[in-house]
Amino acid sequence: MKEFIETYKQHQEEIEFFLQESVRNLGSLKAHKKNEFAKLFNLFPSLELIYFTNKDTKIQSSPNYYRTRVEEEAKDKNRSYLISKLEFKEDNIAFSTPYISIATRNNCVTLTIKEGDEIIFLDFRIDILLEKLNLLELNKPFHAVTKGFYILAGFSMMILAIITIAFSLYDFVYYLFIKNDLSLEMIFKPIIALTLSIAIFDLAKTILEQEVFFKSYSKNAKVETKILTKFLSTIIIALSIEALIVVFKIALNDYDKMINAFYLIAGISLILLSLTTFTYFSTKKSK
Repeated sequence: MKEFIETYKQHQEEIEFFLQESVRNLGSLKAHKKNEFAKLFNLFPSLELIYFTNKDTKIQSSPNYYRTRVEEEAKDKNRSYLISKLEFKEDNIAFSTPYISIATRNNCVTLTIKEGDEIIFLDFRIDILLEKLNLLELNKPFHAVTKGFYILAGFSMMILAIITIAFSLYDFVYYLFIKNDLSLEMIFKPIIALTLSIAIFDLAKTILEQEVFFKSYSKNAKVETKILTKFLSTIIIALSIEALIVVFKIALNDYDKMINAFYLIAGISLILLSLTTFTYFSTKKSK
């Protein structure tokens, strides 16, 4: 995720120094091969993959060692494309830039160390690494509960939006073909219901995107401004349609109450003016 990468880059020197010194204190890494690197996986909760390549041929000489399994299929693969991107220091250690691992599908950074005639690759998962170094706070039980709540609320709002659309269309068809009592008000009511359904559905979609499917751990002012602007714009459209209906009804039946329509239109204008001011200052601040 973007937040993880940004946090990693801000503290890159300290993180690399920590990993480098920790690995050095372990001595020869080959000695841990006999027990499938169980000690390393216990010491580093963020460590998720270890494998070896031949220093000369660049061919992987070992299977992939994961925390809970060993994958033999990865053996004998050519890793020259990985090694060509590395810049080894005088102590035979190199770090990759953050990337998404094909093997684990997680954001990770790779520590590479030359040892004898082999090159050892250690993949560290970035989010767990940052959490263990107290650079990022992740409370997994709490986030699991909040994620479940957002899933329930988001999909419930979507279902209610669909029900609102279905009911408004049913009501329109009922008055048009069964009751034969179609009026100007009955035409505008489904439009208002559809507009509000769009607003509800769009809000639900945004909640699910931001809090469930693409979880963000930092506040993004641009995203929040966009959500608020889009939602209020839809509400303003719905209120404007309602105000138009009120004007028509008062003009036809009760002209002396036109002041009420004026108050409604004035209120909508005030909301629109407030939204315009908010958008202007938000855009100006972000520049």
